[in-house]
Amino acid sequence: MIVQIHTDPNIESSEALTRQVEAVVASAVERFASRISRVQVHLGDENSASKGGAYDKRCMMEARLDGRPPIAVTQQAATLDAAMDGAAAKLERSIDSMLGRLRDR
Repeated sequence: MIVQIHTDPNIESSEALTRQVEAVVASAVERFASRISRVQVHLGDENSASKGGAYDKRCMMEARLDGRPPIAVTQQAATLDAAMDGAAAKLERSIDSMLGRLRDR
């Protein structure tokens, strides 16, 4: 599974951030890892650092499962960590739901 990380100009990309994002994604989708080819993570600061504001950090995750359309989720929060955790939880639930529906057929 490949994890691609994209940041907007208001988020400073670093090795530590990359490791953190990869760990959050891996823990959220580890039981589905054999079916996922790629996860794209887009991190952004909606209001930029100069303006601030509540719930201005955004994390969008898109998982590509083999033979299925991509699944995308978005979470906005006050901090980047909270946005990543929320998006990862949403992604896990979405994948579980989609695969559950496939099993039920």
